[in-house]
Formats: sequence, C-alpha cells, structure tokens
Amino acid sequence: MPLQLYVDALHTSPYALSAFVALTEKRLPFVVKTVDLYSGEQKLAAYAGRALTARVPALVDGDFVLTESSAITEYLDETFPPPEYIALYPQERRQRAQARQLQAWLRSDLVPVRIERDTETVFFGKACAPLSESAQAAAAKLVQVASHFVQGPQHLFGDWSIADTDLAMMLSRLACNGDPIPAKVKEYVEFQWQRPSVQQWLERQQPG
Repeated sequence: MPLQLYVDALHTSPYALSAFVALTEKRLPFVVKTVDLYSGEQKLAAYAGRALTARVPALVDGDFVLTESSAITEYLDETFPPPEYIALYPQERRQRAQARQLQAWLRSDLVPVRIERDTETVFFGKACAPLSESAQAAAAKLVQVASHFVQGPQHLFGDWSIADTDLAMMLSRLACNGDPIPAKVKEYVEFQWQRPSVQQWLERQQPG
C-alpha cells in the first residue's frame, strides 16, 4: 500500500508542508488525507488512537504511524536513502547536524512570530497588525540566524535540504506581510518558494 500522509484540512500547517515536500522530493507514492483541526477531529479516537500525539502531520507506513514532522523526514531519509532517492539532509556530518539544529530551533523558538504572523499570512494574505515588542525581538533573532546561514539566493548547504523549506517557510511569515528582511534573505525565500514540491502544496489550496 502507498504511504499515507495526514495533513490539516486547510493545508496551512508548516509542519505538514515539510512532510509533504519530503515525500514529494523522494518521489514516493503517497496518499494525502486531511484532518479538520478546527472541529477537533485530531482529538477523536479514530485519529488520536493511531497518531498518539494527536497532531498533524502523521505518516502511515503499513502498521507504523509516526507524527512530528522532523521525525517523519528523518525516518523517510533513513528508509529511502540516497543515492536511489534524493537526500533530505546534507551528506556531510556537521552540515547535517546544522540542518537538524535549524529544524529543532524553528519548531521550539520564535513563538511571538508564529503567533502574530500565523500561516494564514503566508497562504491567504491575511493582513496583520504591526509586530509587538516581543515579536520584533523574535523576528530580529530569526533574521540574524537566517543571515548567518543564507549566503546566496539558493541553498543553505550547497544542495537543497528539507531545512531550506523549513527556514523559508518561517521567513515567509515576515516576507509575505512586508516586514523588513535583508535583500539576500528575501531572494532566498523567493527562490525556495518556487521549488516544484512547494508549488504542488500550494496547488492544493486552490478552490475546486
């Protein structure tokens, strides 16, 4: 049976995006199923009984179910490794560690940015109020870290990695609202956003 990926019904979860991109980049056959987070479907036994953290995304591989996007991408990279499949992480050990560091940091820090620039800003163009003082500080930290890693308009570690998608997604929260970011960082975000796997995710948000 093909792999199954459970995502949010509106396709606005950055973590579901990450897992979707990983599967698409690997060119694995998979079926997308949706969970209505607003109605609380993720808390019902039919879903939470299998996806034990009751969150999206969830990857179903036969009788194995895994949640948390970075765990999913690491599992996919180990289960379907290069060179037969594209690598999701850098091959050099220290760069791979840095990619995982970025993933962990983006998921655990920068809360004010995630709250005040939610993903509806990115996907639906929702207007936002000016950033609060705490969100400005978080945004400055995000830009500082991004500026350290982003040396050009393409990829962080030479070849593309899933960390590129994750970082560009977080930076898009600022870029799509017109918040100030350095030109090289903005170019990087725009470049990553044109990746075919990301565009396939965006196509799922179109009416009809």
